[in-house]
Amino acid sequence: MSQALILIDIQNDYFPGGRMTLDGADAAAENAARLLERFRTQGRPLFHIQHLAAQPNATFFLPGTTGAELHPRVAPRAGELVIQKNFPNAFRDTKLEIELLSRGIRELLVAGNMTHMCIDASVRAAFDLGFSVDLAFDACATRTLKFGDKEVPAEQVQGSFIAALSGTYAKACSTAQLLA
Repeated sequence: MSQALILIDIQNDYFPGGRMTLDGADAAAENAARLLERFRTQGRPLFHIQHLAAQPNATFFLPGTTGAELHPRVAPRAGELVIQKNFPNAFRDTKLEIELLSRGIRELLVAGNMTHMCIDASVRAAFDLGFSVDLAFDACATRTLKFGDKEVPAEQVQGSFIAALSGTYAKACSTAQLLA
């Protein structure tokens, strides 16, 4: 059975100068690019997921803007499938599940952004749909969040979400482990 690489929302708005800069976006994109290159070299299936804001009050990933474009470090090549989504879950109202199943794919390697939002929602959905998931935790990025009057640093957000997904929903691995 073949494993597919799923790159979620590695888009310009998440990088320095974008509308929603994430902590560690550059390092995560570099690791995602290493995984992408391995899949390309081996001719393995891969999917780029692109979030386009559909809400009227959205402030980032606005259709037609540079910020909504996939980051150059992981830009799709001719023939690589880009699936657009409007919700955190990459499976919701998209053709991702159909595309995977039509190729006989039941195993996924997931990387991308934001760990606490679209990665979390998509990994949990993949598990619920019966997919096996490897999660490249160092090829994902997030940001500092607020809860009431407390600020939760990005490093803690990242660790908490990876810890919550690891085990039941996914096997969390570093890029180095996945490439070994």
